[in-house]
Amino acid sequence: MSTAYTPQRTPRSTFLLLRGLRYHVLQWGDATLVTPTQPPLVLLHGWMDVAASYQFLVDALAAHGLLRWIIAPDWRGFGLTRTPAVDSYWFPDYLGDLDALLDALVSEGQIDLLGHSMGGNVVMNYAGVRPARIRRLINLEGFGMPRTQPEQAARRMAQWLDELRKPRSLRPYDSRQAVIERLCQTHPRLGPERADWLTPYWASQGADGSWTLNADPAHKHVNPVLYQVEEQLATWQAITAPLLWVEGADTDIAKWWGQRYTKEEFHQRLAVVPQVQRERLDDCGHMLHLDQPQALAACLAAFLGEATTPA
Repeated sequence: MSTAYTPQRTPRSTFLLLRGLRYHVLQWGDATLVTPTQPPLVLLHGWMDVAASYQFLVDALAAHGLLRWIIAPDWRGFGLTRTPAVDSYWFPDYLGDLDALLDALVSEGQIDLLGHSMGGNVVMNYAGVRPARIRRLINLEGFGMPRTQPEQAARRMAQWLDELRKPRSLRPYDSRQAVIERLCQTHPRLGPERADWLTPYWASQGADGSWTLNADPAHKHVNPVLYQVEEQLATWQAITAPLLWVEGADTDIAKWWGQRYTKEEFHQRLAVVPQVQRERLDDCGHMLHLDQPQALAACLAAFLGEATTPA
């Protein structure tokens, strides 16, 4: 067994009642750290991830002097934010949950908002819908989705109906070490020490001793609603905050979508946002906050106006 990672900033685990759900939220620091130029920093994780995976980025940011009040929720159906029995998850609910979270914790003033992957798509939409709430916006590889056509609608709905007949499940792991090994296999740059620390957030041990991921398998059902590119771009055009886009040099989106959607097409879409700064991290894949937290922290600190020499 490897030695667990030791956090430089220890998170507080809190629960809030948001939209009828007991929402799990990690917080580093509190409102006493807020100033006009250092508003709360909200971090939103991606699909099949948890808020705790931002711990390594939070520590790297601290090395750059960024000691903000940082807020990171587990999305509904992930981590410790459990939902009643549901068979589908709807993208607008993520915006509703974020809005409720901010009403509960940051009722006034602006925030800096960061999202990764699915969370990156959420922050792009939210910043267009609530532009006055966002001071700085960061999107970590929230690419959106391939363009769809109306004739796909019936086939997509039929696929969703068929999937509802066959409830999804997640494979169990026979030990904590097996979970650590899975994390290291999926994210080779993570390393066993950080994987060991992350494991009890990412998975839970059952009464039979086996471990299961902290994720509702219903998240794996296809979305029956087609992705509407024009609606997304119209929302992105309404963003008023400066946007930092960060991608990993090793991310290959062809493994997800083949030639149906390319990085070139995404960057054409991104051009509709009024103020965009683009960064690319070497030796880094899709999980930027796990692969290169120090390099990512340097980008964020400079963008947020707090770049210093790391301690």
